[in-house]
Amino acid sequence: MSTATAGSAQSQGAVSAVRNGIIAGVIGGVVFGMLMAMMNMLPMVAALVGSDNAIVGFVVHLVISAGIGGSFGLLAALLSLKGRTRLLVAGMIYGVIWWVLGALILMPLMLGMSAMVLQIGDTQWASLMGHAIFGLITGYVYAALGHRG
Repeated sequence: MSTATAGSAQSQGAVSAVRNGIIAGVIGGVVFGMLMAMMNMLPMVAALVGSDNAIVGFVVHLVISAGIGGSFGLLAALLSLKGRTRLLVAGMIYGVIWWVLGALILMPLMLGMSAMVLQIGDTQWASLMGHAIFGLITGYVYAALGHRG
């Protein structure tokens, strides 16, 4: 196989990994979004774009979920993660990492609530559960999509 062909195959593999990650992230985001709706957390997500509408919050949440899912797919491909169990564990770890980065750091900073950075209460523990579930579902769906190519 020529170098150009190998590079093209790697590019296609990365694109496929990102695409599958985006799909997996959106599916994980829908489930997590339903949990967020039950806990009335979507208006806070909407505040990231200057709204308080839960539907706007859900859309913003899905866009974020797609980005996180795409980055999960790319990382999984770069690390050559294979197998449902490894991807489930990696997905859950990735969800927890995004709980720290997103819910505990970025979200409070973006909403002008710097005193809330790294503060953990009941809402944050519920958010951790949601992020872990998001990660598990994202890892599971990514693994399932990987079998299709």
